[in-house]
Amino acid sequence: MAVKVFESIGKFSMALAVAGGMVNSALYNVDAVHRADIVVREGTHFLIPWVQKPIIFDCCSRPRNVPVITGSKDLQNVNITQRIFFWLVASQLPHIYTSIVEDYDERVLPSITTEILKSVVARFDAGELITQRELVSRQVSDDLTERAATFGLILDDVRAMASIMLNDAFLLPHPRNHCEI
Repeated sequence: MAVKVFESIGKFSMALAVAGGMVNSALYNVDAVHRADIVVREGTHFLIPWVQKPIIFDCCSRPRNVPVITGSKDLQNVNITQRIFFWLVASQLPHIYTSIVEDYDERVLPSITTEILKSVVARFDAGELITQRELVSRQVSDDLTERAATFGLILDDVRAMASIMLNDAFLLPHPRNHCEI
């Protein structure tokens, strides 16, 4: 008699463990400032096990440094480090996932930053890059913000030209520029 009771308890507990495992595999959590690919808010959500897989995106503001080597209008080599704080537009997540995939910041940000920096820096010569730094920085920021919006990224803070280094040849005095009195 006791053997049958323990046998039925064992079967019941095994069935309960399997059912608990199924329910547990059908739940997933989305933390605060994160979104899943189907644009669900934070909290616990259901999914169909082995059929659906939640892709969770970090939607908080994050920094990214992008180093770029480009040429100025007078063909000087310019090394620029662009610092960008960016975050994702939650309503664009399905589009971002289907077209760019999860490593969007590795694919999109260096590409568009290089493109924008090269186009803006090419309009100025090396001296103007130093003397008109605010104007150059504002143009880079405006162009980069507009371009990033097409990919579902919002740029919080664009530190245009956080670091700029010019060619050594530009910094050295040129013999023709010396005047003796």
